Amino acid sequence: MPSRGHAAHPSPADRTDLRTYAAIGDGRTVALIAADGGIDWLPMPNLDSTPVFARIIDDDHGGCLELAPEGEYSVRRSYVGGTNVLRTTFTTQTGSARVTDALVTGVAGRLPWAQLVRRIEGVSGEVRFRWAVRPGTRLRTASPWVQKHGGTQLLQVGSTTLAVLGDGVGAMRAGGDEFPFPAVRGTFVTGAGSRHVLGVVSTHDEPLHVPDIAHLDASLDRTIAGWREWSREFSYEGPWADTVQRSALALKLLVYAPTGAIAAAATTSLPENPDGGKNWDYRFAWVRDLAYTAHALVRFGLREETHAAISWLIRTIRRHDGQLGVMYTLRGDAVDGTTEYDAPGWRGIGPVVSGNPAHDQLQLGVYGDLFAVCRTYVDAGNVLDADTGRLLARLADETCDLWRNRDSGMWELPELEHYTSSKMGCWQALRDAVHLAEVGAIMGSSERWETERDRIALWVREECWSEDLGAYTMMPGSPRLDTSVLLHAESGFDRGERMSRTIDALTDALGEGALIYRYTGMADEEHTFVASAFWRAGALACVGRHDEAIAAMDELVGHANDVGIYSEMIAADDGAFWGNLPQALSHLAVISAALTITDVTPARKLAGH
Repeated sequence: MPSRGHAAHPSPADRTDLRTYAAIGDGRTVALIAADGGIDWLPMPNLDSTPVFARIIDDDHGGCLELAPEGEYSVRRSYVGGTNVLRTTFTTQTGSARVTDALVTGVAGRLPWAQLVRRIEGVSGEVRFRWAVRPGTRLRTASPWVQKHGGTQLLQVGSTTLAVLGDGVGAMRAGGDEFPFPAVRGTFVTGAGSRHVLGVVSTHDEPLHVPDIAHLDASLDRTIAGWREWSREFSYEGPWADTVQRSALALKLLVYAPTGAIAAAATTSLPENPDGGKNWDYRFAWVRDLAYTAHALVRFGLREETHAAISWLIRTIRRHDGQLGVMYTLRGDAVDGTTEYDAPGWRGIGPVVSGNPAHDQLQLGVYGDLFAVCRTYVDAGNVLDADTGRLLARLADETCDLWRNRDSGMWELPELEHYTSSKMGCWQALRDAVHLAEVGAIMGSSERWETERDRIALWVREECWSEDLGAYTMMPGSPRLDTSVLLHAESGFDRGERMSRTIDALTDALGEGALIYRYTGMADEEHTFVASAFWRAGALACVGRHDEAIAAMDELVGHANDVGIYSEMIAADDGAFWGNLPQALSHLAVISAALTITDVTPARKLAGH
């Protein structure tokens, strides 16, 4: 996606603008790079590691990697086409230079350690750069130390070891007694055609491989080639193609390659509420997000990630005695509570946490998510093994028994209620279970599944519809509205007049242009929810309101930042990003809306998109 314009030299206050961040990754971790070249978030070596670089949520002690010209400059940046490699061009009064950033891969694919490479190329004139590698205190749980090993500068933070390498980046100076933490730093000057390389490698609780400096540059080119090869497998050329491809690449960053799990976001503790409190850790794998991701990847013809994700999910359910959870760690373990750190948080809005308290909730919608992803997999021509078929048959029977229960709903609320979208999710689970039985993928009491499916549909239509409000309500007898019911325009629960009227009621009560709040009351607590806005666009297309769907989509794609990244929420008044990022659910909603609108809209209406 091309850059949308120039950015001035960011001041310290601008650093807290989440719109300034671009993401890079290697299938194991993700770095966030600000417009001034600072890397303010980078857990090493794994995405869910306690971060060594976390200035985004701990300005004084979080740690960062700095690389920028001295003095005033302007910035233009974009991803290298078809990749998650970032290219930033700095322009000063004396010249310009280009920085290319990547978390690199090896000859055989993902490296067994984390390796960041920053290539700096002189474009014109001369530009003097300053750089520094400043490890933080791992959210104030460790004290960094720097030492020299042969010709290599080593940094130790608890059990995490880092090596700083460079070619043409000036003499490396290190100080072990600096406050609040030590750093390795240097300066150098670019000239037209010059080439300079800075690298950082890391392992945790294991030996550290120190690569040959001469190989750093080649590893960056190899990584670009690898991303482009992946993108060539991407088979979407429809409307909003650049936006859809960038969202697919953002999702690829969140696939944890060692297991196939998909993280909900790359960060923790970026607040949803300006007053604090809603500071969750999203570096876990939600069944919901995995299902939506697999559905999108199958439609793009991306086979490996789809198979890895579904296989990981089925193995994980079996590991937990066949019990379907809401979320798991990236390695498939149960999420074990939360830990709060003595760090101030982004803009001082705490708390800073790891873990997530929603892990032990009952959320009935996950049954629909599980069966949807299995149906997608089978309909693409794949085969479920016998044990998986038996597991799904048992979970379909379980859905028949559980759907009448109160749950926490999609939004992980503490109040147990009969949430409408949860019942719709159970309907979807049984609808897809019946389909899987009909095509011979699973064995079981499909007659019972059909009966309960129809009972759920009748119950929702009778109990969850309000003629006075002209909408499906959040729960029976409630005046509250909830955008999660829009997901079930696409699922097929309702694509008729009632869903169309629900869209209007939601837009009137919760809408801000094409943006929208999650459910009733959220305008007083948080900002508009990106995924909900794209769900609305897709739902408009499903009910036949194609022109409105296209207009909403056109407006929403303009709400991404300059490199096409979306956070969880967007402030309606100033467009500021809130919540964790890159957010899988946001990018999934982008893709889903584009695909849905394309599928159901006459081609003549899509001309020019």
